[in-house]
Amino acid sequence: MATTGVSSSVTSGLDVNALVSQLMTVEQQPLAKLDKQEASYQAKLSAFGSIKGAVASFQSTMRTLSNASSFRTVTATASDTSVLSATALTSALPGSYSVEVSSLAQSQKLVAAGQSSVGTAIGSGATTTLSFDFGTITGTLTNGKYEAGATFSTAGGGVKTVTIDSSNNSLQGMRDAINAAGIGVTASIINDGSATPYRLVLSSNNMGAANSLKISATGDATVSALLANDPTAGALGQNLSESVSALNAVLKVNGITVSKASNSVSDVISGVTLNLAKLTTTPVTLTVAQDTAATAKAVNSFVASYNELSKTLKDLSSYDAATKKGATLQGDATIRNLQAKLRDMLNTTGTGALTSLSQIGVTFQRDGSLAVDSSKLNSAMQSNFNDIAGLFAATGKTSDSLVTYNASGINTKPGSYALTVTQLATQGNETGTAAPNLTIDATNDTLVMNINGINTTITLASKTYASALELASELQSKLNSATALSAAGVSVSASLDAGKISVSSNSYGATSSVVATSGNGLSNIFGTAISTTGVDVAGTINGVSASGSGQTLIAADSEAQGLSVLINGGALGSRGTVSYTKGYAYTLNNFATSVLASDGSLSSSTDEINTSIKSLAARRTALQHRLVGIEARYRAQFTALDQMLASMNTTSTFLTQQLAGMSNSNA
Repeated sequence: MATTGVSSSVTSGLDVNALVSQLMTVEQQPLAKLDKQEASYQAKLSAFGSIKGAVASFQSTMRTLSNASSFRTVTATASDTSVLSATALTSALPGSYSVEVSSLAQSQKLVAAGQSSVGTAIGSGATTTLSFDFGTITGTLTNGKYEAGATFSTAGGGVKTVTIDSSNNSLQGMRDAINAAGIGVTASIINDGSATPYRLVLSSNNMGAANSLKISATGDATVSALLANDPTAGALGQNLSESVSALNAVLKVNGITVSKASNSVSDVISGVTLNLAKLTTTPVTLTVAQDTAATAKAVNSFVASYNELSKTLKDLSSYDAATKKGATLQGDATIRNLQAKLRDMLNTTGTGALTSLSQIGVTFQRDGSLAVDSSKLNSAMQSNFNDIAGLFAATGKTSDSLVTYNASGINTKPGSYALTVTQLATQGNETGTAAPNLTIDATNDTLVMNINGINTTITLASKTYASALELASELQSKLNSATALSAAGVSVSASLDAGKISVSSNSYGATSSVVATSGNGLSNIFGTAISTTGVDVAGTINGVSASGSGQTLIAADSEAQGLSVLINGGALGSRGTVSYTKGYAYTLNNFATSVLASDGSLSSSTDEINTSIKSLAARRTALQHRLVGIEARYRAQFTALDQMLASMNTTSTFLTQQLAGMSNSNA
């Protein structure tokens, strides 16, 4: 009897996939543990991200509050805001002022005769030079013209010129040429509706009586007849009509009359700028006061910012006894250290007039938050308003009124430092050796001068001056309006010294100098000039020689290093002390900055977590590779078992059939 073979494709019905799947579920349990670990790490990363955001918000508030001006705001309030408004610097002193406004400053406006067209050529097109001089007109104005006897005194800013020729000798062309020249005059064209309606209007860009115009023209007679305007030449010499006169603002402050060229007045009440809007019928009261509301707001902002950060840290690291669950970062050393340092910094005492937060009513509560006692804060503001800033910001204070705190360095430590001045800063100066000739003409009107190392050439106005003081004023004006000097922020003051002209640089120190080098007016103005270069201030801070630059002394001592003060004058020798404090907001801002830095504690913690996550990823990859092999082995083993069982089943069936056949044969 032939034997039947068993095919390898025959199966026993064993569910290999189900068996392998169940076994692999057990084998994959380590992967689930890795996933759980990673989820924990990701939750911590998210929590640290929230903390970084909270610290950054805290840092932003502390940076703002590190500025002393946040706590020293001063208000200036007018009883009638339709007449004037005012702003005050932190240096303004509280007080009450009576203000009366009798005149507002305004700019001069001149109107030309009407023309029938804006584009038609005026005159022959011959080159014409318009010369504009600014100054003060004294005289009687009737129907837009000054009567005979009027005078014009130049302001000394120099004559500005505009060229009119065949390319721009229309009304429109003249307007555009004047505006493009940038000489301090704005030209416009209005239509008055008459038969010759188009009229050129010239407006001085600056207010004030000293900004009236004198206009001369050389060249085309028609252009000259339209625009030349000399207020001293009678009606025939005034071709323009004055529609608005240049005026100064005139006001009384506490009964003292003041005249200013602008409606914005900042040098009458120290630290206060008045913005005039209307004439008064009755005096207006201006009240300058310390802004306690702004200071209270700043203190409350400090408390709220600290509490918000403290709550975030607590919520992400605490244990909830009710739910018996710990927060994501419970027990984290970085968070504990952060909380401890924040609290420690607020428990330290300062070195200023106020030394602790409790003195202004800011105290810790039982839950670790801060609270403000408004009554105690108000009391502190009434008695120590200016000192509250030192409790929060980095500030300096001097005992000498002629010494001003400037700044500090990153290494300056809080403390009180003795100041000694051994040399006062001086200004560069040049003084003449003889009184000047007061008649200036083309033979003695130019000077070439070097101010603080910058060369400039000036031309004095030709005239016979009433006094040496008037000539000195002209010299000062021309120097201060010289482009080379003004562009560099350099200016001078000219005065008389026993009848001789003296010019001083307005800066101090070794770089301050005034030297008249040449020009046909050199000997006339100065004779044989004597020039003296300025010197820097010198002295010690905390007993160590400080670095002098102009009027500024900068400490070199290790404790006070970087502390900078301005010596405004006074005597040589001991000048009292300079006290420097680093307030809470300043210190906390620096702390927050260090915490958020790339090498700070938060970055270190998140770097460690990211390293752990990368390690988990590597372990997962290795485990996944191993599980592939395990699954393949299980599948091979159970497939072989399945085939073996199938073979055995086939053999069993065959034997059963053979035995049954044999039984039938024997029967």
